[in-house]
Amino acid sequence: MSRERVLILGAAGRDFHNFLRFFRDNEAYEVVGFTATQIPGIEQRRYPKELSGRLYPDGIPIYPEAQLEQLVRNLRVDSVVFAYSDVTHETVMHLASRAMAGGADFWLLGNNRTMLDTKVPVVAVCAVRTGCGKSQTSRYVAAKLRQAGLRVVAMRHPMPYGDLVRQKVERLATFEDLDRFECTIEEREEYESHIAMGTVVYAGVVYSEILAEAEREADVIIWDGGNNDTSFVRPDLWITVADPLRPGHELKYHPGEVNLRAADVILINKANTAPKADVEAVAATVRRVNPGATVVLGASVVTVADPKAIKGKKVLLVEDGPTLTHGEMSFGAGQVAAEKYGAKEIVDPRPHAVGSIKATY
Repeated sequence: MSRERVLILGAAGRDFHNFLRFFRDNEAYEVVGFTATQIPGIEQRRYPKELSGRLYPDGIPIYPEAQLEQLVRNLRVDSVVFAYSDVTHETVMHLASRAMAGGADFWLLGNNRTMLDTKVPVVAVCAVRTGCGKSQTSRYVAAKLRQAGLRVVAMRHPMPYGDLVRQKVERLATFEDLDRFECTIEEREEYESHIAMGTVVYAGVVYSEILAEAEREADVIIWDGGNNDTSFVRPDLWITVADPLRPGHELKYHPGEVNLRAADVILINKANTAPKADVEAVAATVRRVNPGATVVLGASVVTVADPKAIKGKKVLLVEDGPTLTHGEMSFGAGQVAAEKYGAKEIVDPRPHAVGSIKATY
């Protein structure tokens, strides 16, 4: 019996996890490649043979997603599996149309096939979009659990942009660990605040092994769900953060809508700065699609260590990358702080930008 030929569409995170959970040792399927998008420079790499299992002694190639039609044809693909996050439903269906036009099936793997079961309780903090406030919510939950005398670790969504074998399991307890694992700026942005408050962070590539390590030192695990993905670990309490600065997005993005519909608690964040009508609109959507969820309004208050350093000064903003680059926000916390604390002028960096920053702008 021939194996079904599968192409996995990803962005160096959910795609690798779904492969390991469902396809790695599954003799009914042959994964002929991954595609990559969003992550600069990852195309033309290979998923390493050390992590691929006995069915893939040479590893698995990674191709640019732009080549989807040619790949379906040239690799004789039977099924295309979508496996990344924070994209519009329209984007997902355009990819489905491109795959199906070439004759392939189009799949999305569900939580029952991909979530890991645990020996300790899990609180999952997810969101409807990138930039809603997952990280600050995760830190708040961690602090409350620690105050109750519990040992807490955070498990982060993967950002394995370097040596995947070396990054297989990452335990990050000190700032020196960030250097040891050669963490990128994006990773440091997410890990440093946890580490500063004494929370050990686990991340990497092989989440079954990451989870086993985390369980040994935790009374409670917090899934700090970067990239707006669903949890890789089955939660006992599922918190989803919504953003009234982007009302309506909660039903227009994948898998943000999954997070909205599956949550036990929905935190409508930034209620202190969003228009009241937009807060009420998001709350009405929650009541309609997930009436059993507990709804909490959150105030996302921006503070700085030294307000005098801002007042009357020209300031350069260094904003949260994903929130602006694919979260579709036109401003971030830096601009809020600049305006709140009386900056004289916000410097426009675009005329001076070079290289990848210029391309991003």
